[in-house]
Amino acid sequence: MSIRNSQTLKFRFLLILALILGVSFGCSSSGNRQSGWDLLPAILREIVPPSFPAKDFNITEFGAVSDQVTDCSAAIQRAVVACYNAGGGRVIVPAGTFLTGAIHLKNNVNLHLMKDATLLFSRNPQNYLPVVLTRFEGTECMNYSPFIYACEQENIAITGEGILDGQADSTAWWPWAGKTEYGWRTGAPDSRLDRMRLFQMAKDGVPVRERIFGKDHYLRSNFIQFYRCRNILLEDITIRRSPMWEIHPVLCENVTVQRVKVMSNGPNNDGCDPESCRNVLIKDCLFDTGDDCIAIKSGRNEDGRRLRVSSENIVIQNCTMKDGHGGVVIGSEISGDCHNVFVENCTMDGTNLEKALRIKTNSLRGGIVENIYVRNLSIGEVKDAVIWIYFYYDEGDVGEYTPIVRNVTIKNITSKKSAFALLLEGYERSPISNILLEACEFNGVEKGNLLKHVEGLDLRNVYINGKLQ
Repeated sequence: MSIRNSQTLKFRFLLILALILGVSFGCSSSGNRQSGWDLLPAILREIVPPSFPAKDFNITEFGAVSDQVTDCSAAIQRAVVACYNAGGGRVIVPAGTFLTGAIHLKNNVNLHLMKDATLLFSRNPQNYLPVVLTRFEGTECMNYSPFIYACEQENIAITGEGILDGQADSTAWWPWAGKTEYGWRTGAPDSRLDRMRLFQMAKDGVPVRERIFGKDHYLRSNFIQFYRCRNILLEDITIRRSPMWEIHPVLCENVTVQRVKVMSNGPNNDGCDPESCRNVLIKDCLFDTGDDCIAIKSGRNEDGRRLRVSSENIVIQNCTMKDGHGGVVIGSEISGDCHNVFVENCTMDGTNLEKALRIKTNSLRGGIVENIYVRNLSIGEVKDAVIWIYFYYDEGDVGEYTPIVRNVTIKNITSKKSAFALLLEGYERSPISNILLEACEFNGVEKGNLLKHVEGLDLRNVYINGKLQ
């Protein structure tokens, strides 16, 4: 039996025990003494950051030079391999600025950036070859390596007070999005044809190893991606100027992201996107991003259904969201389902922040999103809706895979300004169901609520513009 299956069985046992003891995973009645929050301590006990031997491997001892010109990729990789061969430890990036291409981590290696250290990532796509197994927007393929990458490794980390600078801007990486506001011009290469080609390959069942992109193609790299890894820690680092998604664990277990600053306002610049992951803690982080701050995913369309690995037991605590499309988001690549998300004690406020809690899906994605628990949020201004659950995202209702969203509990949130308080739009054949809001205040709301095909909406001590609902 695999470790993941064993842990899943253990969690299901705890779930059954909790239900026997009276814990409710839906919207509990007022008589229930417990709620889904009672499962949180057991989940947090399962999330344990890795530890590393007390051995250091300074990249300068392997040939790295802090001159912003010398390519230090080979030197850094030599330090990683030496650390791995010695049984693990820290690969030290000292104060200074080091130019590099792709970095591939190995078992028991902690890439540690000292204060005033910067890893400056090359703007040349050729420095991210050969291609590796990756996911691009929820679909598996062989593409440029993410800037920092690991596949099927255990006990890996990126820590320290240094900076990871991707150097992406309107002259490198971002124009591939095909948008003039990010530097694209008519006739220049962009990712749109490659993106559609990849999605068609998945629909046609083309084997992943034959979905080859990279050289002469334009699918942008993620900044940090760990693929099928266990026991991961990201701590204290600052991430800037990413090509697209910044922190992207895929098919991973036991992930801790804490005290990380993500500041990158380019296209599709999501902050942290756990995809088909289990037992994830995102804590005390700052997100100032060009797209969703945190977006939970589980694969897109055919690929998500082929692998059918959900995202579950995702905990988000004490984070600050400034700019971005959404503060905490589920979807749109959510075909493999999502269960048990806990969000608490976060602050969301920014003139470009569009929504606070956002669940986006459609009938091409399908999937089940359930057991979402949110409490104690301080929300300033959002452009659109504070709570936004929408079944017509992107392609709309044109598929055969009807999504389900149910059991969402939201308690003790306040907001100062928004177009809508709630925008909930399901399907007639699949209403959004069992939504509980309790002790919430929505102020400065211009348009009230927009509700279509919602069942079991329970408002308790909820105020909009000072009026009890």
